[in-house]
Amino acid sequence: MQARENRVISDHMARKNDSSGVGSCINGSYSGGSEKDAQGSDQHRSRTAHDPEKNLIDFSTVGPSAAGTSGSGSRRGSAAAAAGAKDGFSGGREDNKWQQGSSAASGITGQTPKPSSASGSDDRGRSDEGTSGGREDNKWHGTSGAASLSTREAPRWNTRTVKDCNVKLASLFYSADHIILIDVNEFRNTKKLKAMHGTPLWDALHVKMPHANENIFKTKSTFLGNIETQSRWSAISKQLKKLRTGSMTVADIEKVIKSYNPQYSSWSFEGLQKYVEKIPREEKEIFFKVIPKMAELALKLTENVQRGLPLLKQGRSYSITLSQIQIATLLANAFFCTFPHRNTTAKNAEYSNYPTINFSSLFGNFSQTTMEKLRAIVHYFNTVTCQSSRPQGLVTFERCFIPDHQLPRWRQRNEHLGNVRVTSEGTIEKEGRGMLQVDFACSMVGGGVLGSGLVQEEILFLMNPELIVARLFTEKLSDNECLKITGAQQYSEYTGYSSSFEWSGPHNENLERDNWMRLHRQIVAIDALNFKHPKEQYQMKKIKRELNKAFVGFREEGHFAQLPTVATGNWGCGAFHGDPILKALIQMMGAAVAERDMVFFTFGDTHLERRLRNMHTLLKERKSTVGDLYTMLDFYCQSSRPQEDLYQFIQTYMNNKSSL
Repeated sequence: MQARENRVISDHMARKNDSSGVGSCINGSYSGGSEKDAQGSDQHRSRTAHDPEKNLIDFSTVGPSAAGTSGSGSRRGSAAAAAGAKDGFSGGREDNKWQQGSSAASGITGQTPKPSSASGSDDRGRSDEGTSGGREDNKWHGTSGAASLSTREAPRWNTRTVKDCNVKLASLFYSADHIILIDVNEFRNTKKLKAMHGTPLWDALHVKMPHANENIFKTKSTFLGNIETQSRWSAISKQLKKLRTGSMTVADIEKVIKSYNPQYSSWSFEGLQKYVEKIPREEKEIFFKVIPKMAELALKLTENVQRGLPLLKQGRSYSITLSQIQIATLLANAFFCTFPHRNTTAKNAEYSNYPTINFSSLFGNFSQTTMEKLRAIVHYFNTVTCQSSRPQGLVTFERCFIPDHQLPRWRQRNEHLGNVRVTSEGTIEKEGRGMLQVDFACSMVGGGVLGSGLVQEEILFLMNPELIVARLFTEKLSDNECLKITGAQQYSEYTGYSSSFEWSGPHNENLERDNWMRLHRQIVAIDALNFKHPKEQYQMKKIKRELNKAFVGFREEGHFAQLPTVATGNWGCGAFHGDPILKALIQMMGAAVAERDMVFFTFGDTHLERRLRNMHTLLKERKSTVGDLYTMLDFYCQSSRPQEDLYQFIQTYMNNKSSL
């Protein structure tokens, strides 16, 4: 059988088949998560044991270059190339060998073992996520010149962060594609964050705000039966003022919210009530002290957010920059459910193509995860309403759209894979700090953060609650779009994952800010396809879609000598049934064309870590271009291979290619 496979591939390579036909392919065995709100590759595996002999990643130090190693380096100039020569390494000590011939000594490195302080996340109940399926061979057969990976020393890995790239920003200014909600002139002169003057706009291009003049109640007069109108904001203000003073209960909060949402009198507040009953006494005291402050903050909407807030609609690149206090004001209103026309998800609803934003869905049925979500959210509001800890910065939300005709022609791309570091230690948010952090997103950004979902994206939004405001104005992402957020602050720490998730306390944020007063944190939301039938992912149409999505997320407008490293992992795996090997290769290809290095976190999966390191090493040694890999995937997808997973196929394909 293996000989027949080799002959088939050899014949294919000899013919240089460039067919674009699409077929289905079977890859090993697959099993996915079943969580209702699990979005994308929400893989966040727990490291259940520390192995002191494992190769760990060191993000803080730069080691010397080793003779005989190679990386792609940056293709952006001599300075970047020098950086690439210093830190562009992919490997580590491996027991399995993917190197062929005398060239095996190049392009891969190891690292001396070092204890890691990073803590992983628990993934109980989701053990299927991040595994690649199929039996792994002990070695990838090569010629007698192959060298053992474990016999070579390697420099410590280094990565580029937003700060390292030292991008000089132009002065902050308003444009047709960049709406800024603060007074730019005041900011330039004094660095004060003063709201831009204006009035909210009530149209299809802007968020319909609670304090807009058009936001009215229509009531029938009991005396004459006439229809009367009343300002809804006046009613909201009157009710929220009741929460500013004196003692209160959850029932009082419920009564206030339902008073200006009369058509939703059936809303349940059981989750909020149980939360108050079960949290420690100290947290309960904080909750009832912070509610009046939140009500006061919500009432400052007319002062803090004066001009129209545009919608980030499909089919256009567009940015919004707000102050952190403006975001807090909007989120306080979301907590008290004041946003009009946002309480229904019916298909014919005005905002059916947008995520929910009012917090009513979080107050309903109680669960332990609901309580932990509320703990994180209440801590956020306690922080932003305290004078001493009130954040003083800006956050930019950028919808990135690339027209189809500007997307890469993947079969024709001649870039080689860039520098990739694969590690089973650490997490995107900790060890990926300051890099371009990938949010394994739902097309409706935030996923189930205000519902029952509690996987990678939802946890990210709970630790950085300023991300939640993106749900207010970001339309569902299309296949050639992503959302980038620059400057969001992390407020909390956590342990566990999904059903074991727990809020573990405050996070001490010490990132520096750029000259727009944004924290050096950049997050990109890219949504993977949900393969209810896993075989569907082995169709070139689906692979091309995922390549385009990764490229859109990793690409940066303009020309820079260096770009931050991408921090990613098992995007689109787990509940969305993606093949981790395929998804990793897709991201490597996307990063190569976008000219970025990558750190890939396997979240405790050492088996996947080893496979990806081996795969990347082999593809680098063979100098495979992105176009070569696209052709290889096309051939794989045209074949039916129930006994051979993608990892094994790449070995066979590359060995046969080298023998021609």
